[in-house]
Amino acid sequence: MLCLIGIYTTGQKFGIRTIFYVFTGVSYAHQASVQVQVEPVGRWFEAFLKRRSRNVSASFQELEEEEELSEEEEDEELQLEEYPMLKTLDPKDWKNQDHYAVLGLAHVRYKATQKQIKAAHKAMVLKHHPDKRKAAGEQIVEGDNDYFTCITKAMEMLSDPVKRRAFDSVDPTFDNMVPSKAEGKENFFVVFAPVFERNSRWSVKKHISSLGSMDASFEEVDNFYSFWYNFDSWREFSYLDEEEKEKAECRDERRWIEKQNRASRAPRKKEEMNRIRTLVDTAYNCDPRIKKFKEEEKARKESEKKAKAEAKKREQEEKERARQAEEEAARMRREKEEEAARQVAQQAKKEKEAQKKAIKKERQKLRTTCKTHSYFTDNEADGVRMMEEVEKLCDRLELTSLQTLNEALASGNKEQSKAALENQVQEVNDQMQKEKEAEMQAQQTARGAEHTSAGGGGGANNRGWNEEDLQLLIKAVNLFPAGTNARWEVIANYMNQHSSSGVKRTAKDVINKAKTLQKLDPHQKDEINRKAFEKFKKEHSVVPQTVDNAVPSERFDAVGAESNSSPWTTEEQKLLEQALKTYPVNTAERWEKISDAVPGRSKKDCMKRYKVSAKAPITKIAFKNI
Repeated sequence: MLCLIGIYTTGQKFGIRTIFYVFTGVSYAHQASVQVQVEPVGRWFEAFLKRRSRNVSASFQELEEEEELSEEEEDEELQLEEYPMLKTLDPKDWKNQDHYAVLGLAHVRYKATQKQIKAAHKAMVLKHHPDKRKAAGEQIVEGDNDYFTCITKAMEMLSDPVKRRAFDSVDPTFDNMVPSKAEGKENFFVVFAPVFERNSRWSVKKHISSLGSMDASFEEVDNFYSFWYNFDSWREFSYLDEEEKEKAECRDERRWIEKQNRASRAPRKKEEMNRIRTLVDTAYNCDPRIKKFKEEEKARKESEKKAKAEAKKREQEEKERARQAEEEAARMRREKEEEAARQVAQQAKKEKEAQKKAIKKERQKLRTTCKTHSYFTDNEADGVRMMEEVEKLCDRLELTSLQTLNEALASGNKEQSKAALENQVQEVNDQMQKEKEAEMQAQQTARGAEHTSAGGGGGANNRGWNEEDLQLLIKAVNLFPAGTNARWEVIANYMNQHSSSGVKRTAKDVINKAKTLQKLDPHQKDEINRKAFEKFKKEHSVVPQTVDNAVPSERFDAVGAESNSSPWTTEEQKLLEQALKTYPVNTAERWEKISDAVPGRSKKDCMKRYKVSAKAPITKIAFKNI
C-alpha cells in the first residue's frame, strides 16, 4: 500500500503547474514518483489572471493581502460628514431625502464604492442605533417612525445597483443648468468645459471626447460634437414613480402600474434629451473653432469658385463670339420669316374682320327688315315664334346665304318676302332636324352597344327619349336642384309618375341622359327649351285678371305706358321664369324678347321684377339656375 508523503512543484507555464506527488509504501520498501498536470480553477484562476495582467509572479495569498491592505487604506482615508438634519428627517418622506448625505457621503456621492457605502452604514449604525441611544438615555420613537429608518432606507437604496442608479438619475445636487449664448461667447472654454464634464457622467459610453482647446483639429472637434449629438444617456427617472409595482396584489395590477410609470417617465426622458440637445446646440453656435472652420471652408470654396469662374469665363467668351455670329445670321432669317408671316396674318385678320362686319351687318339688316314688317304676322304668339326663327337664321346662316335672303326680302313684296323667309326657315329647321335625328341615332346606337357589351337585353329602359320625356327631365332637374336628398331617385320617380310614354326610368338612366344633355350643342338646348316654353304657353294661354288677395289689373288698358305698376300675377311670374330659361344671358336683345313673351309687361317691368325676385328668399334658389 502506497502513502502520499510529499508534493513539490517544478514551475508554471501558460497557467499549468507541474506537480510531483511522491508516494511511498508503509514498509518504505518501494518509492515511486508520479507527474500530474493540473489547471487552476476558482479563485486560483482569478489570481492567475491578475498576475498575468499585472505581469508579476506574486502568489494568491500575496494578492489577497495586497487587496486587504488597499481596502484598509481606503477605510482609513474615508471621512464621513455628519448630516445636521438627520434627526429631523421624516421616515415616511424617505423619497425626498438625500441618501448620500444621510450616510455621511455627501462629499463623495456617485463616486462612492460599495465598500465605502457599507463602511459608512456601519459607522452610522454604531452611532445612531436605537439600542445605543436608548442606553445613553435618549428618547426613542417606537416602530418605524424613528429617524434610524432613514439610515436603513438609504443603505437599501445605495446597496442595490438598480435602485442606486435610479436615485443617481435624479440626484438633487446635480446642476442641470445650460449656459446662455451671451455667457458662452465671452469665455467659451471656461464656461462649457465643466458643463460637458458634469453631464458626461450620464453617458453609456465611457470613452468620452473632451472639449479640447482652440488649437484642436477639425477631426477632434467633429468627433466631439458627433458624440454629443448622438449622446446615449443612461439617466432614467424611475425613482420618481408614484406607484410601486412591488405593492401590487396581482399580475394585472402590476402591469397596469408599470404602464403608468412608463407613461410618466417618457416626458421626463424627453425633457432631459432636449436639455442635452440645447446644450450641444448652444455650444456649437458659440464655439469659436466652428466659426474659424467655417471661415476657412468659405475661403477655400471662394478660391475654388473664383478659379472655376475664370476658366468658365474664358470658355464662355470663346463660345459667345461663335454664338453671336450664328445668332446674327439666324436673326436675319427669322426677321424675314416673321415679316412675311405678319403680312399674311394681317391680311387674314382684315379679311376675317371684314367678313365678320359683313355678317353682322347682314344679320342686323335681316332683323330690321323682319321687325319693320312685324315679322310678317299679326298674331303676337306667331310673332314671338318668328322672332325666334329669325335669331336662329342669324346664328345658322353664312354670309352668302344671309345676303341672298336679304336681297330676296328687299326685292319682293310682303307676301313674297314672307314666303322667302319661311322657305329659308324651313330649310334650316329641316337641316337641324336631320342633325338632331343623326345625333339621336348615334346615341341610341351607342347605348345599344353599351347594353350589348354589358350583357343586357332589349328591355323597356333601352328605348329612346322623346321630346316629352326630355322636357319632363329638364323640369324635374329644375324642381329638384343639387343638394336634394337622393336627388336622382326622386327625379326618376317623378318622371315615372308624370310620363305618358309608359317607360320606367331608373336613377342611372336619368343621370346618363342628364350628362348627355349637358354635352349637347347650345342650339339644341335652346330648341328643347323653346318647345317646352311653347307647350307651357299653350297650357297657360289665358291669363286671369285677378290673383289671390289682389285688386283687378288694368295693365291691358295702358298699352302705350312705359311702366306698369300693377301687381304681378302667378301666371305672369311663370311666364317670366319660362322666358328667362328660353332666352339665356348671351341672347341678343334678350329683355325685348322676354317682355314680348309676357303680355302687358314692358322691358323695364320684366327687369325690375327679375331683380326683386332674385333677392326674395323663396325664389332666390330658383333664379340661381336661370
